[in-house]
Amino acid sequence: MVKKLTGQIGIIGNGSWGTALAKILTDNGHVIHWWIRNEEAITYLKGRHHNPHYLTSVRFIPDTILPSGNLDEVLDACDTIIVAVPSAYAQKVIEQADSSKWQNINIISAIKGILPDSNLLLNDYLSAKFNYPLEKYVSIMGPCHAEEVAEERLSYLTFSGLNDNLTGAAAKLFGNTYINTTCNHDIWGAQFAAVLKNIYAIGAGIARALDYGDNFVSVYITNCYREMYHFLTDHFDKVHPSSERPDFHTSAYLGDLLVTCYSLHSRNRTFGTMIGKGYSVKAAMLEMNMVAEGYYAARGMQAISKQFSINIPIATFIYKILWENLNPSDGFLKLEQLLS
Repeated sequence: MVKKLTGQIGIIGNGSWGTALAKILTDNGHVIHWWIRNEEAITYLKGRHHNPHYLTSVRFIPDTILPSGNLDEVLDACDTIIVAVPSAYAQKVIEQADSSKWQNINIISAIKGILPDSNLLLNDYLSAKFNYPLEKYVSIMGPCHAEEVAEERLSYLTFSGLNDNLTGAAAKLFGNTYINTTCNHDIWGAQFAAVLKNIYAIGAGIARALDYGDNFVSVYITNCYREMYHFLTDHFDKVHPSSERPDFHTSAYLGDLLVTCYSLHSRNRTFGTMIGKGYSVKAAMLEMNMVAEGYYAARGMQAISKQFSINIPIATFIYKILWENLNPSDGFLKLEQLLS
């Protein structure tokens, strides 16, 4: 029988995804310690009980949230921490606290990216940096857009971890009438799938901006899934230390790829659309005022693919457009010849 997680729960990060997770947990009756970097946002949350910048329609019962700008204070108060900051900032945030503070807590990762300073998944970074035990780590994967959580539209979350009791308990924290949960043991595969789908979604946005139609985009996404599947299966031993092979044809893999490539809620798709329309990377980021995880993931996956000699040609084309100034039209003309 899966035991409930006991003790205090904390969230690090107050972007749209962190706010959506806070909504789910408080709707389920949990009180959360919430680390927020911006003091103005803390004051606003305490006074008006909703996030001033993200998912502003979500209102919190005052006694269910304990916002704080003191990371040490939140870590000391909690037994379980949900990390929901963008991957680009996660390493710097984590290193603000003494390593000893991370040793004895359960970590639930809501990051869908690679830490760009180390090109590591969060669990591998924690293991290498702090000798963190992987049995205390769980990741949350989609498909699950924050905007639909705010509207309480039925969504599905997959929890991946090596410890069945902890993974099941984490899933129970979040399950309710509008969140269905499943569990697997695929920490590495599920997270790498999330990293890759963000890169592919940027490509889907570029394709739309270049006036490719539904027929092309469907072929493009099919080929992206094939590339993802080969990365996770043909090179399983290189990128996946666990010996258990999960079912990749499930919502955390294929479903998350589809929704991120097609949905208007997808920030990576939106970012790609802007790049396809001629925006520079910097201009697109300023316009969105949000982090597109696929931008940093494209560079990180290039480093990983070279390290393990894994061929990911579609992701490589997106990388060249984003990081090497390859013209999007020229890039997609070449990409057309790879697809089938």
